[in-house]
Amino acid sequence: MALRSFFHYAAITDLPLNALDLEIQKIPAKKGKGKTVEYLSERALKTLLETPDIHTKNGFRNRFFMILMYDTGARCQELLDLKIKDFVFESDKPYVYLTGKGRKLRRVPLLIKTVQHYEQYLKIYHESCAKPDDYIFYTTIHGVRHQMSEDNAEAFMRKYGEIAKKRCNEIPERVHPHQLRHTRAIHLYRSGMPLPFIAEFLGHANITTTNIYAYADTEMKRSALEKAALPTVPADFNQTPIWENDDEMILKLSGLK
Repeated sequence: MALRSFFHYAAITDLPLNALDLEIQKIPAKKGKGKTVEYLSERALKTLLETPDIHTKNGFRNRFFMILMYDTGARCQELLDLKIKDFVFESDKPYVYLTGKGRKLRRVPLLIKTVQHYEQYLKIYHESCAKPDDYIFYTTIHGVRHQMSEDNAEAFMRKYGEIAKKRCNEIPERVHPHQLRHTRAIHLYRSGMPLPFIAEFLGHANITTTNIYAYADTEMKRSALEKAALPTVPADFNQTPIWENDDEMILKLSGLK
């Protein structure tokens, strides 16, 4: 791809190279590996959420941030942009409004347990002086409240990830906020939620973006198939499974195609 880009640029600056550029663009590109989705297993997620010291004010806030991010599947900035007025509890089906890319608004339902965490959080972080336009997550600098930054969220999640990894080997080498969004999507997909619904839940404009979670789960099925061995096959028999390195067959076996 780098050579294609170079020759395309060269053709723009030197017209005689245009014919060569056209020929190079006809060469089929090598198919690369699909994008890897980083997510947490249920055990890893539980360990991560148990890591913050909720007896401290920041620890309580940080755990609620992670709980809310997982429950809503929100992007980090969507969560940081949340204000008190975005939460709606007028009925027995609470929800929150998230503002996604292109200022597109979507309504996301909340679990009752998450609402309970939210109510406790308000008592500690917003008390009785809360205003509708106050940011849910903030930091205080010289006595003045400021909207929490992505750097702040990434920093405390990285720290908790390092601590959690000592207790659980399923924790990735580096933990970051977006993994919770991926984790929620994977868990919803495994629970049987159709991809179009997941796309709407995550605020994806194109379902093609959501298909990455189906492929991620396919990789798990591939791994399971490769580990499965017939008991009648001798241990020294090293025949390559027919589905190995065949993405098309893996997708068909997984019911994704």
